[in-house]
Amino acid sequence: MTAQTFQPLKIFNTLTRKKDVFVPIAPPYVGMYVCGPTVYNNVHLGNIRTFLSFDILFRYLTHIGYKVRYVRNITDVGHLVGDGDAGEDKIGKMAKLQKLEPMEIVQRYTNDFHEVTAIFNLLSPSIEPTATGHLIEQIEAVQTLIDKGVAYESNGSVYFDINKYQAGGNEYGKLSGRIIEDLLNETRELDGQAEKRNPLDFALWKKANPEHIMQWESPWGKGFPGWHLECTCMSAKYLGKQFDIHGGGMDLKFPHHECEIAQGKSLTDEEPVRYWMHTNMLTVNGQKMSKSLGNSFLPSELFSGNHELLDQAYSPMTVRFFMLQSQYRSTLDFSNDALKAAQKGYKKLANGLRIAKMLTYTHEDGVNPDEAKKADIEKSIEGFYNAMNDDLNTAVAFANLFNMLKYINMLNMGQLKSAALGEAVFTSLKEQFVIFFEDVLGLKEELAEGHAILDGMLKLYREFKLSQNYEKVDEIRSYFKNQGLVIRDTKTRIDWAYEE
Repeated sequence: MTAQTFQPLKIFNTLTRKKDVFVPIAPPYVGMYVCGPTVYNNVHLGNIRTFLSFDILFRYLTHIGYKVRYVRNITDVGHLVGDGDAGEDKIGKMAKLQKLEPMEIVQRYTNDFHEVTAIFNLLSPSIEPTATGHLIEQIEAVQTLIDKGVAYESNGSVYFDINKYQAGGNEYGKLSGRIIEDLLNETRELDGQAEKRNPLDFALWKKANPEHIMQWESPWGKGFPGWHLECTCMSAKYLGKQFDIHGGGMDLKFPHHECEIAQGKSLTDEEPVRYWMHTNMLTVNGQKMSKSLGNSFLPSELFSGNHELLDQAYSPMTVRFFMLQSQYRSTLDFSNDALKAAQKGYKKLANGLRIAKMLTYTHEDGVNPDEAKKADIEKSIEGFYNAMNDDLNTAVAFANLFNMLKYINMLNMGQLKSAALGEAVFTSLKEQFVIFFEDVLGLKEELAEGHAILDGMLKLYREFKLSQNYEKVDEIRSYFKNQGLVIRDTKTRIDWAYEE
């Protein structure tokens, strides 16, 4: 059974504002670019939700047969405080505060980013380029835009000319839905605006003040690249002048992605991206997650429970499961109640995973086929694919996975004979459940101890119980409990499971 037998994959395209059938430029190859972190501080949960969403897309596209080149950049220069064209570089500012070299800051927080993404079981991208590693490409792009008449030098800085871009029949604001006149009315007077022909013009290259730590030689003097330029140059270098998917958080739609479109189209005379995808924000108890409100927390605080808003610690896979319970375009609200419910749900599925891997088919004469259950299992498998094909609706995909779990538990408890399903449906249930859990949704078991050790402890439990050494029996029960596990001791069997 393959995903291709079901409805086609549809992606909500921010550019068209509707779900579009996904048709890659050169199937089976897919080019995907996702805006990575600016590495000046610890990665936060809003970042993780974005990268998790595109990890799911990467996994699912690969699962259904595409060969994906996934590019996710590291911004290590040019991203100014306030996301505009004025002020300090975020990395340079942190370097001054910590009295370190900027590249020490970059390395420290790049390492943190990699460590956290690994903990959440995010796959590494195919290519992870850095802005400082592509300064030549950025300087060349700036010169090309000047030569084409859509950029101009002013006092050692170079700006993209919005009016010239518009005059060429282009529409600045089409991705975000912004209207030029409204943007002009909203524009505040900022440092450096006097250098611009139009307040909306954005920096391609910025002249560096003497105190600016990170600066390089260019045809326009010493300076540094604008934040938006790196993504245009690196995506084009590794994915071509037009590629399939560009992703990021919804906060990047304007101005970052809007500027990318303007730069890319001006450089190549083609729309740079076919499908634009954006993830929604995180809230905490209904409020926007924000450091200033005191309601934001780092992944490490979630894992330790060391935060005044948290009742307890939550494991990485609990948080991953929690995030995937909402479709990526919906707002996700963090609360202790929601996280505790996610913890129970994750453990139920983890128990099912362990059981599914152990189940074996047994042919038994005289067992009648249960056509209703066979049909329901096949419907759940189809439903999982249809949910994923509906703009990665992981919430509905989980509903189908839990329905499959019901049959796995029935087989385990002897309430359903494998022969009643037939070998084909039984095998499909077992294998697809594991594939959906591990490969597509990227979940995994979290065990402080390996299965072999736990099985050995369970063997001791049985021996102590038979010898009526109940003190040792209680010790082993406590051991399992400390691992977040429980011993299931019934008349017919003794087994262990995740404590729900």
